Amino acid sequence: MTILNSDIDYCDGSDRLSGVLMRDDLSPTPRPGVILFHEAWGLNDYILRRARMIAELGYVAFAADIFGERRQLRGPAEAMPVTQSYRDQPPKLRARATAAYNTLRQQTGVDPKNLAAMGYCFGGTTSIELARTGVDLRAVVSFHGTLAAKAPVEQAGIIKASVLACTGADDAMIPPTQVKAFQEEMTRVGADFQILIFGGAMHGFTNPGADALKMPNVAYNANADQRSWAAMRRLFEEAFA
Repeated sequence: MTILNSDIDYCDGSDRLSGVLMRDDLSPTPRPGVILFHEAWGLNDYILRRARMIAELGYVAFAADIFGERRQLRGPAEAMPVTQSYRDQPPKLRARATAAYNTLRQQTGVDPKNLAAMGYCFGGTTSIELARTGVDLRAVVSFHGTLAAKAPVEQAGIIKASVLACTGADDAMIPPTQVKAFQEEMTRVGADFQILIFGGAMHGFTNPGADALKMPNVAYNANADQRSWAAMRRLFEEAFA
């Protein structure tokens, strides 16, 4: 299968962002679009590989750029202060995610009524924050993203997307109290949501490169990776039907 790649420059206010659009070239018919939000390291080869996998499913994939100008962060000491600054300012993170959403829905060949968002770690947090804005999304998937909300939503019906949160039972960064608070928030606003908890899985369980980081509580888990991807596929097929 031939996958077409194109760089997409866009803005959030005065900040310049640079994402990557991927799609197969088999049909000119508008098709569902999926935004992918990256981990704490920035828009790197891992997220581009995941975007390609989404494009191979027949969707238009847009790997978004949160940090700007495709900035790469090297290691926890550099990445954590940056990602925390976004988590501490929900309006800032939601605006950055909304810029990606608006960019994807304007692309030729994308069905603007059939959009989804997904993300990994920090990107999983970002995808859920985008859902909290109330934009028109069919589905949102978070893979081992933080579920805590600095500004939880209170308005019933604001979350339009079907939400899937995939988390590891052994992930100390997302303890049971956080999962419970997220469940209560989603229930309170009447969201359509699922929480999948994978036994034996720690933070970063979808990324084969996680072990190389040699960080506590971070490890790849093949079973959780495969099962969470399968759950995502089922949700997208249902949401886009």
